[in-house]
Amino acid sequence: MFSVRIQREPFDAAAEAARLAQGRTDVGGIVTFTGLCRADAGAEGAALAALTLEHYPGMAEEEIERHVAEARARWPLLGAIVVHRHGRLVPGDPIVFVATASAHRAAAFAAAEFLMDWLKTSAPFWKKEELAGQGPEAGAWVEAKASDDAAAERWARD
Repeated sequence: MFSVRIQREPFDAAAEAARLAQGRTDVGGIVTFTGLCRADAGAEGAALAALTLEHYPGMAEEEIERHVAEARARWPLLGAIVVHRHGRLVPGDPIVFVATASAHRAAAFAAAEFLMDWLKTSAPFWKKEELAGQGPEAGAWVEAKASDDAAAERWARD
């Protein structure tokens, strides 16, 4: 099973992972990552009231599907699920879920890390921070981080 979804609603990480294993005897490992909305706002460490994520419907799904296909070409995956939320999220809310399944753990770990590095740096999402004590109109768009770019660059060398 290979699935990409962008949705406003919360997701159940355990149920998503179980979908990859259901009825399968060829899967030897499933690696999952769930990203959560933190309460601090970037480098400033200010208290975050909310994070609003925007995307281009259709284009975002297509881009993520393209990178799942690239992961499938690089590693012997038996399944992958990517769920990314949009809309207004508050600290503690799940934002993103990535799960990869393979016969062996190394491929599942590498593919999950590859997908998360790409999602963090290049996926067509925009994040706006709303700081505590300020209204949504005072929020600022989140800039890309050099550390995330550096993590993603290693995949270009592989």
